[in-house]
Parts: sequence; structure tokens; C-alpha cells
Amino acid sequence: MPRVFISSVIDAPAAKVWERVRDFNGMPRWHPRIRESRIENGEPSDKIGCVRDFNLQNGDRIREKLLGLSDYDMFFTYSILESPMPLTDYIATMRLTPITDGDRTFAEWTAEFECDDEVADDLVNGVGTNVFQAGFDALKRHFAR
Repeated sequence: MPRVFISSVIDAPAAKVWERVRDFNGMPRWHPRIRESRIENGEPSDKIGCVRDFNLQNGDRIREKLLGLSDYDMFFTYSILESPMPLTDYIATMRLTPITDGDRTFAEWTAEFECDDEVADDLVNGVGTNVFQAGFDALKRHFAR
């Protein structure tokens, strides 16, 4: 089972970073590759089981289901329901941890999924670079202002 693990340090308090990323429907406001998003059936974006339907800047459509969210532990976990990527059983978690030295944030984003062996490395690199690291880089730019 391929696994993606990307971590970063964001120069902002964890509570501020969490405030920015917590909204399961809010990725277009902070992730440069997401064009638009909506939560299906008008459900709240923090309701476990809600489904976000979003489009990437290139027009690709992805549907994801919120599996877990904790304000106390500052994490959310979700699965992919539909995607143009050749993978299945995709589960990902973004977690923020306060760094008390300098009031910064340790951010980690992980995913595991099933796919054919011949595409595994490309998917791990693509998700790690284009989704996870791109998101962290955007957050770093936002908080550097």
C-alpha cells in the first residue's frame, strides 16, 4: 500500500493555521490548485460524513468524504470517493501540532491508498508535491505576510 508523508513548519501559531484549514469546504481559499468547492446536500462542512465536491484549476473533479475532525487535536481525516487518479481506498489526514519554540506549527499530511504498482511512485510523488507540499507552501506564504 503506497504511503505519502509530507511535513512542514509554518511560521504561525497552530491555532491560526487550524483556523485557516479547518473548514472542509474552504480549500479554494488557501490551496492554489483548488478552483471551487461545495458540500453536497447543504450539510455543514464540519459534519462527519459530509461530502465535498470540488474542481481543480485544471477542471478535474474530485469528491471526498470527511471521516474525522478534531478541534482539540487539530486534525481532519477524509477519503476520496471519486477522482481521475488511478487509485482506490484513499485515506488522508492533515494534522497540526504546536511548536512552542517560536509559536510555530508542525504540519503533516499523510495518505495511504491502493493502486497498480506501475503508477505507485508517480501517484506518491504527485500527491506529495502537487497537493500536500503545494498546500503547505501556500500556507507559509499566507502567514509570512
